[in-house]
Amino acid sequence: MDKNNQTKANKKWQEKNREHTRYLRNRSTARNFIKKQATLEDIEELEILLEERQYNLKEDNDE
Repeated sequence: MDKNNQTKANKKWQEKNREHTRYLRNRSTARNFIKKQATLEDIEELEILLEERQYNLKEDNDE
């Protein structure tokens, strides 16, 4: 498959899977922020947010 066809195939997949594409993009953005830019204060705040999110997900699964 040449480069142009691969690009078209990728675009078609992304359009068909918009929600998953958005999820992957957001996850990548979050990881890059944490690895490259986050300050200690940012990380402390993120830890609190992650604990809250984890608690809520567990609560949802228990229902």
